[in-house]
Amino acid sequence: MEQQQPSIDEQIRTRAYYLWQQADEPKGTPDQYWELARSEIEKEAPPVESGPVSGDTMK
Repeated sequence: MEQQQPSIDEQIRTRAYYLWQQADEPKGTPDQYWELARSEIEKEAPPVESGPVSGDTMK
């Protein structure tokens, strides 16, 4: 059985939770951890190439 990749929101939620757990007091706001986690995950993501998806260049 094939396992699905977690959605980007699930990845951010999990990362934000771990960042929150590791933080010193005061903990900060949930939005701060969400943005930090989102930023970290975006840096880890492979770059997306722009251009045509298929090789439909034949005329």
